[in-house]
Amino acid sequence: MDYKNDIGYRKETLKKLLYTIQQSEDLIVKALYDDFKKPEFEAVLTETSYVISELKDTIKNINKWAKRKRVMPSLLNFPSTDYIYKEPYGNVLVISPWNYPFQLALCPLISAVAAGNKVVLKPSELTAHTSAIIKKIIEKTFHVNHVEVLEGGIEVSNKLLLQRWDYIFFTGSVAVGKIVAKAAAENLTPVTLELGGKNPCIVDETVNLELAAKRIIWGKFINAGQTCIAPDYILIQKKIKIPFVNFLIQEINNAYGKKPIKSPDFTRIINTKNWLRLVSMIEQEKVIFGGETDANELFISPTLLEEPDLDSPVMNEEIFGPVLPILTYETETDIHNVISRFEKPLAFYVFSDNSHFAEKLIKNYSFGGGCINDTVVHFSNKRLPFGGVGHSGIGAYHGQLSFDLFSHHKGVVKKGNWLDLPMRYAPYKNKLANIRKFLNWM
Repeated sequence: MDYKNDIGYRKETLKKLLYTIQQSEDLIVKALYDDFKKPEFEAVLTETSYVISELKDTIKNINKWAKRKRVMPSLLNFPSTDYIYKEPYGNVLVISPWNYPFQLALCPLISAVAAGNKVVLKPSELTAHTSAIIKKIIEKTFHVNHVEVLEGGIEVSNKLLLQRWDYIFFTGSVAVGKIVAKAAAENLTPVTLELGGKNPCIVDETVNLELAAKRIIWGKFINAGQTCIAPDYILIQKKIKIPFVNFLIQEINNAYGKKPIKSPDFTRIINTKNWLRLVSMIEQEKVIFGGETDANELFISPTLLEEPDLDSPVMNEEIFGPVLPILTYETETDIHNVISRFEKPLAFYVFSDNSHFAEKLIKNYSFGGGCINDTVVHFSNKRLPFGGVGHSGIGAYHGQLSFDLFSHHKGVVKKGNWLDLPMRYAPYKNKLANIRKFLNWM
């Protein structure tokens, strides 16, 4: 089995993977529900269908993506033809998270395999049912020397990070991302780190408030807010705060009913540790809606907080749960004073029909990716890079970018022999003036 050079073999294994996933979709959806009551709609929309789409796109385009690319040669090398060859890095480690445990494990794996690498996948131990079904799917599809799934906790991750890899792809928290980067640096291993941050959501008075509220509520509370690109806090123009909050409450009730704990469409918190962390962020005197919790159910209702102190726990770290602080602003300086407190976020959202205002914000702040007048949906476009900047991550992927991410791009000059210009060779006497003229002309 020539994983490195046999593109046909890669393509056939990906087709086999596609078939196995399609046949296993009901089991995958059940596993996601068993892990944290992820609704079937969200499981299909954000997990299985996304992976299936990624597989179909990769299978369709793999030959084109892998093909050597001819580029314009340098006149200095005349006569020559110049190419970029894409070769696999070799042995790749993928460490995936628990919040979208199927999608965020399979998508980088698919691209790494397509690019010709061998892969070891370490799925999250917090979503044990999903990790188990992933392992079964991989074992049905791949030879163990090609792709292997290793289940387990932190001790397994630590042992894997002690090994030498040709590439590491990690999705998770900033704190663990730093550990991964440090381990990779020991062997100068290239990494992609998909992390997170405090994603702002700015709303001004020009926008349709009801529609903005609907889109923000969906993007924030899908997966119970356990999404790295969910809006982390709202910055609303002060004079429209009250009507906007009313629309937010209306949309929460429309989505999850008066008792969200009974809604079949609301995910649970992944474990007790994260539930306790989130509960500690909810200052009851700041709650303007929600705030209900149930430890046995690992449930926290969609919660709106009014003007929490910027030094409070809820504003000091990424929330990653169904708690949404609402802050106000009057001037662009107010906006800057809040956003500049935090590291560069993974996502950035602006709701405004003032195109100048929206464009100014998009240009003035550094972030991974984002939307104007919507949330989260930029993730769905395979032609857009997805990744962070600064503390929110290193590297970007999706679509062809994913294939390129797991490929070393090797530049090659093929020199013709029918002409050999003498200018570059020693002795150099009386050649400098001519070479300067030539370089200036280029």
